[in-house]
Amino acid sequence: MATTVEIPTAKAAARYLRVSAQKARLVVDLIRGQSAGQALVTLRTTNKRVAPSVEKVLKSAIANARNKFEGIDVDALVVSEAYVQEGPRMKRIRPAPMGRAYRYQRRMSHIVVKVSEKQKGIPLNRASSAKG
Repeated sequence: MATTVEIPTAKAAARYLRVSAQKARLVVDLIRGQSAGQALVTLRTTNKRVAPSVEKVLKSAIANARNKFEGIDVDALVVSEAYVQEGPRMKRIRPAPMGRAYRYQRRMSHIVVKVSEKQKGIPLNRASSAKG
């Protein structure tokens, strides 16, 4: 029998953020696979409106890991998963010429960040090991 090693993982999520998922994915893709400290620096220097929200979720995930696991090395934490899902859409109406109305949608998104302790010699996922 093969024994599996449980890697300590903590998760944090922000739901119903008023930003489109497409725009949030641009920022979240920057931090996936980075160490937690490096990801915080990347988010602070990113010039996007959603970056402070993603930073807040990342800090929450780090705090969750600190509270969930006794004696975890915070400096060894890595962003193992980070993804954005579409939330509900608010349908709105804008007045248009000649008494008509145009519909538009205000989009929302859910951001999830998972951090785990980096294990020596074990790649985080296949995508990171394929890059070399």
